[in-house]
Amino acid sequence: MKSTFSRTFITISVLLLVALLIIGISFQLLVRNYLVETTVDSLKNDATVISQLVQSVYSDSDLSKREFNMALGVATSVSGSDAVICDEKGVLLLCAQSPLGCEHQGLQLDKSFLARVYQNGMTTDTGVIQGLYTNQRFVVSVPVFSEQGQRLGVVIVSTPMEKTLETLRRISEIFLFVSLLVVLFAVAVATLFARHQAAPLRDMAKTARAFGHGELTARVNTDGKNTQEVEALALAFNNMASSLQKSEYQRQEFVANVSHELKTPMTTISGYIDGILDGTIPEEKQAHYLRIVSDETKRLNRLVRSMLDISRLQNQGGIPDEQKSRFDLLECMGKVLITFEQKINEKQLDVQVDFPEHPVYTFAGEDALTQIVYNLLDNAVKFSPAGSTLTLSIRENGKKAYLSISNQGQTIPAEELPLVFDRFHKMDKSRSKNRDSWGLGLYIVKTLVDSHGENISVTSRENTTTFTFTMPVVV
Repeated sequence: MKSTFSRTFITISVLLLVALLIIGISFQLLVRNYLVETTVDSLKNDATVISQLVQSVYSDSDLSKREFNMALGVATSVSGSDAVICDEKGVLLLCAQSPLGCEHQGLQLDKSFLARVYQNGMTTDTGVIQGLYTNQRFVVSVPVFSEQGQRLGVVIVSTPMEKTLETLRRISEIFLFVSLLVVLFAVAVATLFARHQAAPLRDMAKTARAFGHGELTARVNTDGKNTQEVEALALAFNNMASSLQKSEYQRQEFVANVSHELKTPMTTISGYIDGILDGTIPEEKQAHYLRIVSDETKRLNRLVRSMLDISRLQNQGGIPDEQKSRFDLLECMGKVLITFEQKINEKQLDVQVDFPEHPVYTFAGEDALTQIVYNLLDNAVKFSPAGSTLTLSIRENGKKAYLSISNQGQTIPAEELPLVFDRFHKMDKSRSKNRDSWGLGLYIVKTLVDSHGENISVTSRENTTTFTFTMPVVV
C-alpha cells in the first residue's frame, strides 16, 4: 500500500515531467520554425538583391563586371550564404564564392526544376543540390527577367541546414540543462512538501493506534499550522475521541454502578435462602425472611424494568406520534399529586399549586408525562423536610408550557447540578438510605423529556430546588 508521501511525490513528479515534456516539445517546434523562417527570409532577401544585380549587368547599366563581382561577394559574405548564377538554360555561370571561376561552372540544372522556377517565380526548397553541394541545405531560387520579360537566368542562394540545426541543438542543450535543474529543485521541494503534508496524518495514525490500545486521553495536535482540511479532520478525530472516551467512562461507571446496586440485594437474597436451606434460620422466622427476599426480588425487577424502558426509548429515538394524544396538563399533574397524598400528609407538607384557570392542552405521550411528573414529585417529597412547602406550577409562553415542581430543603451544590440527570447518580451519597432509590428516577425523566424533543433544567438556590420542563401547547 502506497503512503501519502509516495503518492504525492509520484503525482508531482509525473505532472512536472509531463509539463516539461510538453514545454520542451513546444519550445523546440517554435524555435525550429523561427530559425527556419528567419533563415529562409534572409535567403529570399539575398536572392532578391542578387537577382537585381544580375538584371543590372544585362541591362544598359554602368555597373561593370568587376563591380558586380564585388557587390555579389559583399552580399553573400554579409549573409553567410552561398549563391550561384545560371543562364537562361540553367547552365551555371558564376559562383559567388569563386567569382573568377570554379569547378562547378558548366553544371546543367535539372530541366524540371528550372521550369518550376520560371513558372512559380521565387521558390523555396530543402535538400541536396546534385552536382553542386553534398549537404542538406535551405535553397531559394529566383528567376531573372529583362525589362522586356525575356529570361536572363536563375539565381540560387542557399545555406547549410547544419547551421540552423546546430543553433537548435545548443538551445536544446541549454533547455535540457535548465530543465534538469528545475526537476532537481522541484523534487527537493516536492519531497519536503510531501513529508510536511504527510506528517500530521502520521501523527493522527499514531494517536489512533494509541487510542485503540486504551490510551483514551490521546489527542491529535491542533495548533492551526496544518491545512484547513487536515485541521478539520484532526478536530473531528478529537471530538470523536472525546465522545468515545466519555462513552467508555459512562460504560465503566454503568457497569460499576449496576454491579454495586445488584450486589447488596443478591447477597441478601442468597444469604437468606441459604439460611433457610441449611436450617440456620428457624422455621418460625422463615416467613419473615421470605418476605424480605420477595421485596428484594421486586426491587431487582423494578431496576430491570426501568433499564429496559430506558433502552427502549433510546432505541426508538423518541416517542412516535401514534403513541401520543391530546390531554390536559392540569388534569394530568392533579392526578399524580393525589397519589402522593399519604406521603405528603405523613411529612405535613404545605402544597401550593399555581395553575392557569383554563385547561392547557398538549400533544404528548400521556403515560410518559405521568411518569415524568411522578418521578419529579417522588424526588421532591423524598428530599423535603417535614413541614416545608411543595410547589407545582404551570405557565404558558407562546406554544410552550413550562411545568415546574419545587421543594424546600438542602441546596444542591453547584458542581453537582450538571450530574443530577446522570444514570445511577444519587444526591444522597449514603446508599444505605432510601433503599427504594436506584438513582434512575431523574435519568428516566431526562430520557422521557428528550424523547419528546423538549428540555428540562434544574436550579437550586437558597434552600429551594426547582425542576422545570417544557411541553408543546396545542389548541
